[in-house]
Amino acid sequence: MTSVDRIPRPHGGKLVNRFHSAKMNIDGMFSIEVSNDLRNDIENIADGIFSPLEGFVGEDDFQSIVKSGRLNSGSAWTIPIILDVDHETAIKMKDAGEVLLKTGNQHFGTVNVEEIYSYDKGFVAKMVYQTNDPKHPGVDKLIRLQDRLIGGKIKVLIKIPQSPLRRFRVSPLETRSQVQKRGWKTMVGFQTRNVPHVAHETLQKTAMNIYDGLFVNPLIGKKKPGDFKDEVIVRAYETLVENYYPESRTMFGTLHTEMRYAGPKEAIHHAIMRKNFGCSHFIVGRDHAGVRDYYDPFAAHKIFSDYPDLGVEPLFFSAFYYCKKCLSYASEKNCPHGPELREELSGTKMRKMVSSGQMPAMHLMRPEISKLIIAYKEPFVPE
Repeated sequence: MTSVDRIPRPHGGKLVNRFHSAKMNIDGMFSIEVSNDLRNDIENIADGIFSPLEGFVGEDDFQSIVKSGRLNSGSAWTIPIILDVDHETAIKMKDAGEVLLKTGNQHFGTVNVEEIYSYDKGFVAKMVYQTNDPKHPGVDKLIRLQDRLIGGKIKVLIKIPQSPLRRFRVSPLETRSQVQKRGWKTMVGFQTRNVPHVAHETLQKTAMNIYDGLFVNPLIGKKKPGDFKDEVIVRAYETLVENYYPESRTMFGTLHTEMRYAGPKEAIHHAIMRKNFGCSHFIVGRDHAGVRDYYDPFAAHKIFSDYPDLGVEPLFFSAFYYCKKCLSYASEKNCPHGPELREELSGTKMRKMVSSGQMPAMHLMRPEISKLIIAYKEPFVPE
């Protein structure tokens, strides 16, 4: 990939804006209910996080994404953003043309029904998730979808109300404005779905030593059982950033979408979203967006070689661990000592410690974070 040394333009050339401020007469319009998770993604379309998408993908784009990891235009795009309905609802939507979208009793937006099409779930699973195994959380969700997909542009009339979980949500317009105000030429994005420990902090600060700014961007949305709850992640990172990061070099904001656990395909999707936020670089971890052993641990690194035109540069750091001989955090690149002297705080180990009420050692996790997590009766997503 070519080296990126400036803040890139949004993916596709411009930030999409699908917010609609004019009054609409919605009397008599056909409406459908969508989940809160899907409403989050509709708002992600509206404020440009999913640029260049302006709505739910049509059949040509859908097939191109699934088969080649690109939109029909050739732009990189690896995760289809879709609206699924049953056959009966599809017929009603076709006749209606523009359809209201609602959650609960609130009509918050519309979709212009341009296409209705069917799809092969098995083929999609194999191409996007690289498996048909229904135990894979992404495949499981795909299997449960309805059999018809709607393609068409959306409008958002009413934004999702503020809440404690959304108090740090930011839009690309906001982050890009901050980047310009601060005079940054480069910004590194860090994706996470976990609470931070000192190895994460070391990785982030290593990047901060090289580039102008760091954008810490936890993913808030539906996750698999055993992952940390969103509230715990937000509070833990809020605490870490306030106590251990320089304000002038750090931006903290949450991204509200669900994990797909699509491994390498999702790594590209995550990079595109951070490019839209204004990141010139994006940290890609070992087994990024992976689950269990469905993907090679470095598959999410290798896939970037297929996208030299992405416009955001991936950063592949070796995993950091605490070396008992070096008495510091290190990686295989700069530490000569063997595995017997390495101490790591894995997700499994962290869950066991938290469940037993045991505080991780200070060199593994900041004490403020440990106390916060242990104070929760149940910090994990339940089975």
